[in-house]
Amino acid sequence: MAIKPAYVKKTGTILLERYPRAFSADFEHNKDVVEELTNIESKGVRNRIAGYVTHKQGSAVEA
Repeated sequence: MAIKPAYVKKTGTILLERYPRAFSADFEHNKDVVEELTNIESKGVRNRIAGYVTHKQGSAVEA
């Protein structure tokens, strides 16, 4: 099964909009939060979403 980048971005963006204070610039923390807030069973998809959220949070901190 291929992971669609649009799915990862859309899901990550929705999570950031709904729970802006739940995420940080730490990947391990974000991975746990994504697991709590979603019903995604695939570890690979969860990690990609957590990585996308971490990337967005990191760029928000720098700006």
